[in-house]
Amino acid sequence: MDFTDVVGHQSIINNFKKIIMKNNISHSYLFEGPKSIGKSKVARVFAKTLLCEKQIGYSCNICSSCVKFDSGNHPDFYINKTDGEALKKEHIEDIQKSISILPYEGKRKIFILEDIDKITKQAQNSFLKTLEEPPKYVVILMTVTNSNILLPTIISRCQVLKFLPLEQEEIINLLINKYKKSRDEATVISSFSNGIVGKAVTIAKSNEFHDIREEIINIINEVINSDRARIFTLKEFFNNQRDQIEEILDLMITWFRDVLILKELNENEFIINIDKKPLLSSHSLKLTKKKICEIIKIINSTKMNIFSNVNYDLAIEVMLLTIQEV
Repeated sequence: MDFTDVVGHQSIINNFKKIIMKNNISHSYLFEGPKSIGKSKVARVFAKTLLCEKQIGYSCNICSSCVKFDSGNHPDFYINKTDGEALKKEHIEDIQKSISILPYEGKRKIFILEDIDKITKQAQNSFLKTLEEPPKYVVILMTVTNSNILLPTIISRCQVLKFLPLEQEEIINLLINKYKKSRDEATVISSFSNGIVGKAVTIAKSNEFHDIREEIINIINEVINSDRARIFTLKEFFNNQRDQIEEILDLMITWFRDVLILKELNENEFIINIDKKPLLSSHSLKLTKKKICEIIKIINSTKMNIFSNVNYDLAIEVMLLTIQEV
C-alpha cells in the first residue's frame, strides 16, 4: 500500500511528498471530509511513508518498517477506531500514555485517531495539552467529517486538510479498470456516489444497489402506466426499505431528471441512467415538461416531509398517488 493506491486527492499527496523530502512535518494533521471520501486511506499511507526507513517521499514497500506496517505489526504505529462510540476522556488518557513512550525502532511514532468528531468535550480538553506540547517524535493524524464539532483551540493546533469529492471521470476509470464495470455501469454508479470513492466502491461490489434500482425503475414505470388500484400494492416495497428511503427517493429524482433532459435536450451526455435510455425516452414522450417538473417537486417534498417526521406510510402513499395524477 502506497500513494499510488489512492484514487484522487493528488494535491494533498503531492504536498505530503514535498514536506517529507524537506523534513518539514507538523506534529498534528486534521483530515476533514465526507465519510468514505478516502481520509483514512490517505492517513494510513502517510503514516507508512513517515515510518519508512528510506524517507524518499513515498514508501519503499521493502524496508523492515514498510513490511511490518503492511503486516499490521509496526510497534510505532497506533490507530484508534471509535466504531461509532464516543471517544471519551479515559480513551484519550490511554493514548497519552502511549504517546509518552519513546519510539521502539525509528525516529517517529504515528497515531491515527479516526472519527474524531465523536470525541467528548471533556476528552478534547484533556487532549489539548498533548496537541500544545507534543513530543518531537510524535505525529498525530485525525479524521473528521465536520470540524465544527471540535473546539477552536483543537483546530488551531492542527494542519487542516480538506478532502473534496472526486471528479466523476476519476471514479469511472477506477470502476472500469479495477472493478471491470462497463462504461455505462461505471457512469451510473459514479453519478450516485456524489464523488465519494468509498461509496462508489461499495455500490460496485454490492448487488443490493442494482436490485433496488431495478425495482424503483419498475415501480416508476407502473405508477406512470398502471391504474390507481395498483398504487396500494406498490407501497410494500417502500415499507420494506425504510432504512434506505433517502437513497430511493434520490434514485427517483435522478430518473425524472433524466426524463426531463431527454425531453428538453435529447442528449446522452448529461443522462445518468444512460443504460435505460429506451424506457427514459418512453416516459419523456408520455409526460409533459410541466408534469415532469411537478413530479420532481413532489418527490422532493416527500423527502422533506419524511425527515420532518410526517407519517411515513401516508407520505409514500400520497407521493405515489400524486405522481400518477400528475
